[in-house]
Amino acid sequence: MKYLKTDKQVYAAVQKELARQKDGLEMIASENYASQAVLEASGSVLMNKYSEGQIGKRYYSGNQFIDEAESLAIERAKKLFGAEHVNVQPHSGSQANMAVYLALLNPGDKILAMNLAQGGHLSHGSHLNFSGKIYKVAFYGVDKNTEEINYGNVLEIAQREAPKLIIAGGSAYARQIDFEKFKKIADAVNAKLMVDMAHFAGLVVAKLHPDPIPYADVITSTTHKTLAGPRGGFILCKKYLAEKIDKAVFPGIQGGPLENIIAAKAVCFAEAMKPTFKKYQQQVIKNASVLAATLINNGFELVSGGTDTHLILLKLTNLRLGGQQAEEILARVGIYTNKNLIPFDARKAADPSGLRLGTPALTTRGMKEKEMKIIGNLISELLKNHEDAIIQEKAKKQVAQLTHQFPIYKDLKY
Repeated sequence: MKYLKTDKQVYAAVQKELARQKDGLEMIASENYASQAVLEASGSVLMNKYSEGQIGKRYYSGNQFIDEAESLAIERAKKLFGAEHVNVQPHSGSQANMAVYLALLNPGDKILAMNLAQGGHLSHGSHLNFSGKIYKVAFYGVDKNTEEINYGNVLEIAQREAPKLIIAGGSAYARQIDFEKFKKIADAVNAKLMVDMAHFAGLVVAKLHPDPIPYADVITSTTHKTLAGPRGGFILCKKYLAEKIDKAVFPGIQGGPLENIIAAKAVCFAEAMKPTFKKYQQQVIKNASVLAATLINNGFELVSGGTDTHLILLKLTNLRLGGQQAEEILARVGIYTNKNLIPFDARKAADPSGLRLGTPALTTRGMKEKEMKIIGNLISELLKNHEDAIIQEKAKKQVAQLTHQFPIYKDLKY
């Protein structure tokens, strides 16, 4: 970054963020560390090129090498997921979702999706989001006793509401999703099935989560989170929807795609094809399971009683702590998490009753079950004794020991 040093303020911000990432325990379930190869592609000269349109059909000249990079991303994604058609141009998961809605729905059509307050995502119909403003939305949630999806209840709601599109997937649901059951529900009401696998795409690649490909008409995802790639989105779909999806992305919702990020997506997909990737995902799940068990052993309650995936939703109701306070307590010692609503939460979204935790970034560092027990006990002690300065100082030292023992970006210098 010798050239960025000419802008001392931006350079300083980047340096401080690199230090924060190196010196902290990243436990936000939707975040991970991209490889240095991904970082290099993201910062490459490909960002200089406008490439509106599709491969071989661009609206600007000089795209022959851009086409090569984007073709690599598409073909690798097809092979990785067994998809009939792939569009790698969406800038984010939310924009991938927007493109699907534009392709399959008209304004005012009805969507059935998981309630944001019970594990869904903002772009699945929240009244604060474009999806809830443009389309009519009905919601399903989780069973009050099991805190898991009740598929019989989803069918009842679908039959009553008659949606044109049903969405499976969310941002704070820790259990596996049965896509075959969702497909049967969609077929019963003559609806299309969309799966948002942004959170668990890496687990699908490793065959550690049910595969949506045989059942979904269209699938959206991000390339960060469990895939450990750049921040961006992509869409998989059946061949019969290919033209509609491509036109919805461009010219429907976007102009020029970010070809530097698309090249980084290609790198990410190649990395996910390596045998080590499955072992990594296996460790992600093992780590989440051990972390969950450690928190339960310390007297904490988890939504649905545990996890099948990379994420955990911790209830704070017994501690009389809000999620915002818990997030701040842990951040003070370098443990980064995020506040989150829990099912049937009595508190508001700005300060809910839950805390969402994830293990992908810790696993990327090389941490295993032993470290999860240490971190689980550390979190428990901090939240139970959040006014104890001695415990906080001790925790800071433990975090420093762990980050030193399991470093990231060892040869990355700005």
